[in-house]
Amino acid sequence: MQFRRPKSLSGLLLIGFALVSIPLLLAVVHATIQMRQLTRQSEELVRYSVAATRHSQELYQQANALQRTAGLYQLMADENLKTDFSTDHAKFLTTITDLDRIQTDAATHRLSDLIRNTEQQLLEAVTASNGASPALADQIDRFVAVYEPIDALGRTVHASVDARLTDLQVTAERTQLRLYWQAAALAPVTLVIVLVFVNLLARPIRQIDQAISELGRGTFSRPIAVHGPSDLERLGRQLEWLRSRLLDLAQEKNRFLRHMSHELKTPLANIREGTELLIEGAVGDLDANQREVASILRENGIKLQRLIENLLSYSAWQSKSVGLDLSQFSLRSLVSAVISAQQLTLVANRIHVDLEVDDIQVTADRGKLRLILDNLLSNAVKFTPREGKISIHGHAGQDQLVIDLIDSGPGIAAEDRKHIFEAFYTGTGGQSGKLKGTGIGLSVVMEFVQAHGGTIELVDGPHTGAHFRIWLPARPATAIDGSKDEAEA
Repeated sequence: MQFRRPKSLSGLLLIGFALVSIPLLLAVVHATIQMRQLTRQSEELVRYSVAATRHSQELYQQANALQRTAGLYQLMADENLKTDFSTDHAKFLTTITDLDRIQTDAATHRLSDLIRNTEQQLLEAVTASNGASPALADQIDRFVAVYEPIDALGRTVHASVDARLTDLQVTAERTQLRLYWQAAALAPVTLVIVLVFVNLLARPIRQIDQAISELGRGTFSRPIAVHGPSDLERLGRQLEWLRSRLLDLAQEKNRFLRHMSHELKTPLANIREGTELLIEGAVGDLDANQREVASILRENGIKLQRLIENLLSYSAWQSKSVGLDLSQFSLRSLVSAVISAQQLTLVANRIHVDLEVDDIQVTADRGKLRLILDNLLSNAVKFTPREGKISIHGHAGQDQLVIDLIDSGPGIAAEDRKHIFEAFYTGTGGQSGKLKGTGIGLSVVMEFVQAHGGTIELVDGPHTGAHFRIWLPARPATAIDGSKDEAEA
């Protein structure tokens, strides 16, 4: 018969609790019954021991009383003593009958019969005599022999008590061992039941946790499906609805960024083209002041173009519409091209660039690596004081490419360090006198570095400014996968 899992979380918990608690409850009830039986047997043994010991002691005392009364009757011939003897006789018979009732073994019955016969002979002698007589005196002397079977009967009673006590101890040990094995067998069964229900609950909870983590990371591409109790499945459907809404909002945001960026690029291209024409003297020679103004316009046009390109890159990356266009090129020539693009700003601020880049061939996406370096250099120029210094170092390690970019600016505040790679984060400090960025430059850097399978970090060292270090694999995973595909083809 197929097991039908409860539909609700409360039903699953209730059944799990029942399956775990019912065996434990049955074990407790069984143990209680066993202990009650042992207790009852112990009580019966105590009662038997007390009664048997009392009867054997009374039997001995009553035998003494019979002998003493018979001896007095022989001396005094008093009928009252004869009546007392009859009373003691009745007590003696009652005691030995009670002892026979609680002590049912054959040895006890033989001793009891012997004691009765001896006492009966004394009774007949007392009844037949009217006082002193040789027959009564002889019977009184013979009655002394009754003490030996009475002592034997007492020993038999004690032996019987010891035997029953031993049996009770053996029974208690067997019960204890049986309960131990029952508990030992119940423990793994309970553990298996607990693990089964923990798995039934943990799997949908893990699915929910993974879904929430992906939503928190901004990953909206994977549909959310939770399988389990109806309560958790309903929560999974709500998370899926939330994922769809967040995906729609992200797509709308990316469309807005792309459209706005493209709309801004057309007039910006016209502004830059007009500025270049002015600088080149296409409409006439410019004096020094006019040329300075035109240079400022060109510099800020370049900055604005870079911001727009960052917006386009960020939007394209978020929509997952771009990949890695791998090629092999010289790292030093790429860094030189990045520096040349910002040469005007560097010269205007009299910033010295310390370039120590090995002339090595790298395999990477040239456009994305250039954008990475351009953003880092632009960020360094923005915060490096006039007549400051920017250092760019690059060398090949073991299966890795290491690029360091260090500026002599004020550095990055402690409260900003853990947020600088977040999109649209512009820091807590002001940027007076600077063109405030969009806060996506370093976010794009992080995304493109990770796209190559590398990492970027802030390095603490002797430098006062910011020190960014990039670790890139000598050959990105995409390039390796592509080579494998070609080989297989």
